[in-house]
Amino acid sequence: MPQPRHPQERTINVNDILDHWVSGRPWAGASTRTAPVYNPALGTVQKEVRLATEADVGAVVAAASDAWQDWRDASIAKRTAVMFAFRELLHARKDELAHILTSEHGKVLSDALGEIARGMEVVEFACGLGHLTKGAYSENASSGVDVYTLRQPLGVVGIISPFNFPAMVPLWFFSIALAAGNAVVLKPSEKDPTAANWLAGLLREAGLPDGVFNVVHGDKEAVDALLSHPDVRAISFVGSTPIARYVYETATGHGKRVQALGGAKNHMLVLPDADLDLAADAAVNAGFGSAGERCMAISVVLAVDAVADVLVDRIRERMATLRTGDGLRGSDMGPLITGAHRDKVASYIDIAAGDGAAVIVDGRNVEPDGAADGFWLGPTLLDRVPTASAAYRDEIFGPVLSVVRVDGYEEGLEIINGSPYGNGTAIFTNDGGAARRFQREAQVGMIGINVPIPVPVAYHSFGGWKASLFGDAKAYGPHGFDFFTAEKAVTSRWLDPSHGGLNLGFPQHD
Repeated sequence: MPQPRHPQERTINVNDILDHWVSGRPWAGASTRTAPVYNPALGTVQKEVRLATEADVGAVVAAASDAWQDWRDASIAKRTAVMFAFRELLHARKDELAHILTSEHGKVLSDALGEIARGMEVVEFACGLGHLTKGAYSENASSGVDVYTLRQPLGVVGIISPFNFPAMVPLWFFSIALAAGNAVVLKPSEKDPTAANWLAGLLREAGLPDGVFNVVHGDKEAVDALLSHPDVRAISFVGSTPIARYVYETATGHGKRVQALGGAKNHMLVLPDADLDLAADAAVNAGFGSAGERCMAISVVLAVDAVADVLVDRIRERMATLRTGDGLRGSDMGPLITGAHRDKVASYIDIAAGDGAAVIVDGRNVEPDGAADGFWLGPTLLDRVPTASAAYRDEIFGPVLSVVRVDGYEEGLEIINGSPYGNGTAIFTNDGGAARRFQREAQVGMIGINVPIPVPVAYHSFGGWKASLFGDAKAYGPHGFDFFTAEKAVTSRWLDPSHGGLNLGFPQHD
């Protein structure tokens, strides 16, 4: 591996630069490019992160390839022990990781701890790898012939994770990839990269051999290098739909397996018989948690006309109690990830108003509990949003909740199914027949019934339909072990000593 070299292009203290993590230690690589990592609550740069070249990525993949063969051959008992040890260390030190997430992403501490908890569920699921990687066996499929299947690891796999869940999304993928016997190269978002290195150190402490889990930081150059590298067998990705489509098409064009989870525009249909207090609570929680920067956020409430006025009033009342501010100060909602993203999200408020929507609560007027230069945008509520407006059509990815009024179930369902996205949706009703009909008719991958963010538990799989998922495999659950292993069928015959003779014909069943 090339010797570490520090960049010369910027006058930055090298102690403030986050290196890659390769073969069990930090590694600078050869690139001289770096990118700033902000504290969103302060609006200031707290460190720089290295941006890998194609050659750097090649060196990391080579290190993973060298380490993979021994890990592949490690016993199920050994791999299980490492995963259990990692789970215990992560549980014991989750507060430390939560502070890292809050300092770089901006989400409040309670939300950061919730992210870690959901990631740990998949770690715990992966600890059952002995059962989950078993094959099947058919004795005497033909006379004296047995047929059985093996599930074997792929080799080196790449994971490209988003800024909004810098711990949970990597945990969803690498826990299963490692348990199945693969080596991993993780490319986290350059906006909040420190959690990836922290997790790498924890895996090493848990007993994972050096080189089996590596972190390479970077931008599009690093992504493209992973997508095209001949020794990377599979790619897991979460991000926006345009990039998910690009990742899928590029990586499959290079012969790789791909699971690419894209964007969303999640709807919540509220029928007249719903518990409106429950629905209002759910709309606020699902719309503004993590500042709306999550692909399972509810961004559109489809309110049936008969209850729309009451529902909008109850949502507005609850929003008035929310405190926006520094995630370390007990606030309800933190800042957005960058100033540029904050400005883009805020621009949709004017777009909606220009298209005829009513701005009920304008988050641009928020008075945050935090530094003046933080990337603040308060919870925003738009009513009577036209479905032709970009404020409805686009994935805003911020704390903007749009209310679209509908005349009933049929119109609401038509709007949901007309969306190009199909990640998550929810219905709020006390009518079991309507709920059962909705779960069958909604063309969406994850359905909530009186549950606003229907993220499946770890032993089911996560993923949407239509432009929200490219590839056949969803994340974690049974799909996860299927994705990170290759099935091999073996047909075996052990001849009886008394058997003999030649037969040139096609094998026949007796």
